[in-house]
Amino acid sequence: MAEKRLSFKEMCAAFDVTPRTLRYYEYIELLQPDREGRSRFYGARELARMKLIMRGRRWGFQLEEIRQWLTIYERDGTQVQMRAFVESADRQLQSLAEQRAQLDEAIDELQRLRDETNASLD
Repeated sequence: MAEKRLSFKEMCAAFDVTPRTLRYYEYIELLQPDREGRSRFYGARELARMKLIMRGRRWGFQLEEIRQWLTIYERDGTQVQMRAFVESADRQLQSLAEQRAQLDEAIDELQRLRDETNASLD
């Protein structure tokens, strides 16, 4: 049975990305679709890579870090890739925790100022 492939338009819809984003991922060689004339088709490999890209972006990873995970997998395999991911995830979790603390502080400060301002209106 033939592998299910998505067209360019289907890929954009499946991952809720713009055509420009998808083209950019191809341009920086994160994705390498099959080409038939001017048409592009995305098979299982590209779908898996896109899932990883989208997860990484959602978690705040830079595209270069994501590229490294993909390269490590192709060069060294799953175990090495998973170790690299754990190290990156640890760093990102720390960064996100710091961002959360900064946001909590900003929210508290804004809430205090809002409450003080509101109280002075009475």
